[in-house]
Amino acid sequence: MLETESYDCPYCGEEVEAVLDLSGGDQSYVEDCPVCCRPINFHLQVHDDEWMLFVSSEND
Repeated sequence: MLETESYDCPYCGEEVEAVLDLSGGDQSYVEDCPVCCRPINFHLQVHDDEWMLFVSSEND
């Protein structure tokens, strides 16, 4: 199951949209910001039909 979620880059502050695959359950991964190219830590928590996305900079 795919969802989209908007977030603000922790470096440049630009609003960006991420496509999330909820079928994998809880996940942690790194993707580069499509605007400033800096690495963003993504932490996705999935519980039943509810989910939350947290993003942070490399040093957080």
